[in-house]
Amino acid sequence: MGKTIAVTDSDFENLVLKATDPVLVDFWATWCRPCQMVAPILEELTQEYSGKLTIAKLDVDQNQQTAQKYRVMSIPTMIIQGWQTVANIAALNLKTS
Repeated sequence: MGKTIAVTDSDFENLVLKATDPVLVDFWATWCRPCQMVAPILEELTQEYSGKLTIAKLDVDQNQQTAQKYRVMSIPTMIIQGWQTVANIAALNLKTS
């Protein structure tokens, strides 16, 4: 069964950039209410896409270097690493409907 993984500035390269499978990175913070609302949906998606997609969470307050590198200006922000084409993010909207 899939589960989200926590990533940090120090392990972002190994866990995300060098991953063999696609990785969706959720840039979030503990105080962010919209981030809290998205979290259960991401947990559900880890089950649905287990073995096909890794979902990683990066706390922007604790890992400012990576957030700045990817120009994260607001949260939640999500990026997908490792796919040749960008997935249809509209699927996240369908889960909340």
